[in-house]
Amino acid sequence: MLLAHADSAARLRGPAFTADVLVVDNDPQGSGRDAAVAIGDKRIRSVVEPHPGISAVRNRALDEAAGSRLLAFIDDDEHPHDGWLEHLLATWVAADEPAAVAGRVVASFAGPLDPWLEAGAFYVRRSMPTGSSIDVAAAGNLLLDLDQVRAAGVRFADDLGLSGGEDTLFSRQLHAAGRRMVWCDESAITDLVPLDRMTRRWVLKRAWSHGNSASVLRIRLSGGGLKAVTARITSVVGGAVRIVAGALRWAFGMITRSLRHQARGARAVWRGGGMVSGAAGVVYQEYARKDVTA
Repeated sequence: MLLAHADSAARLRGPAFTADVLVVDNDPQGSGRDAAVAIGDKRIRSVVEPHPGISAVRNRALDEAAGSRLLAFIDDDEHPHDGWLEHLLATWVAADEPAAVAGRVVASFAGPLDPWLEAGAFYVRRSMPTGSSIDVAAAGNLLLDLDQVRAAGVRFADDLGLSGGEDTLFSRQLHAAGRRMVWCDESAITDLVPLDRMTRRWVLKRAWSHGNSASVLRIRLSGGGLKAVTARITSVVGGAVRIVAGALRWAFGMITRSLRHQARGARAVWRGGGMVSGAAGVVYQEYARKDVTA
């Protein structure tokens, strides 16, 4: 899907910008190379990153873009809206060149959505006025000022490449290094949600994963020692509170027949369980590669 828009992105021109497109293929066999070459534009190039995990891919992009000032991330299952990149660049200029500019992600579904999932609003992402300061950002729609990223010495954590949360840690570390990050509401991409991610099971497992990552990152960002112990205790208590409160909300939803309370309550229970597991040292690898041998 991304390659269908790569040609138009590569032709971006402005008073101070030119654009090239880099495709980082995480398939060791390089299955995406032919599709990139078929576009026939020398400004579009493809590299293979054989090491599994999102962090390896994102760090490879940082390395491959060593000669560039700016790098914009978009994932291969996302569809950029018109002006996606131009709006990111315009905000970067207008906001006096922050270290990062993050944009909106809008869900698009492969089929009808379960009313339970719709009531839970699980696929609704954040939106705020352009120029708003932020302290955390997802990497699915993100522009980075590489000069500032390099100066801060921040990279994506390799050990989070299969569990997720690598972009949360990256952006929080960038913010902690004193670098500014802002929001661009005009820049939008569509996240294409396949049928296998439109199930209650997937949403609840995702909630567990997010809770797990939240605890793991809280402990890592604590700085170690007594602060790490405090972070573990805080995560356990926070997780337990979510489990109890979520169970009560789910029960209330069952009694009142409120799909929203049922869905949000169930999600809170699973997120709380993930938080407790993360505090106990368990790292849930949501993105582990599933190799199949014929």
